[in-house]
Amino acid sequence: MLTALPTLDALLAAHAAALGDDATGYRHHAYRVANFAWLLAPGDADALEKLSIAVAFHDLGIWTAGTFDYLPPSRDLARAHLHATGRADWCDEIDAMIDAHHRIRELPPGTRASVEVFRRADWIDVSRGVRRFGLPRAAVREVIAAFPNAGFHRRLVGLTLQRWRRHPLDPLPMMRW
Repeated sequence: MLTALPTLDALLAAHAAALGDDATGYRHHAYRVANFAWLLAPGDADALEKLSIAVAFHDLGIWTAGTFDYLPPSRDLARAHLHATGRADWCDEIDAMIDAHHRIRELPPGTRASVEVFRRADWIDVSRGVRRFGLPRAAVREVIAAFPNAGFHRRLVGLTLQRWRRHPLDPLPMMRW
């Protein structure tokens, strides 16, 4: 099980003020998604680093930009980090991982495997293991037990209801078919 991802931890620490009281819940969500992705498709050191960066930023725009239309600001944060760390060549892949992570349907053939794996991993967590994409129920339970919810899903429901009241015709702008 992935329990210590230095890049993920450093990125979350850098944004702790923006996350505020949601920092633990977001950290646990990030670790759950990382673990589910790694269980679905383990890889090499670069794959783990890309996963750490994508999972750190994928929903962060909710807090840093104060919006529920958070995919563009989340991608912008990731791109800025990648440019600052000399990894601009990873931008397209990580941008796609962030952009497609709420897509409901499977991505088309030819899409990078990391993008589809990331989408599935996030769905496993958001659905609390109802969607498992072949992962054993016991493995999902083990990850969830190691990184408890800490109010993350309750926070998302609250943000969804708040967005729905303000924008009833577009309550979930981050969803993609």
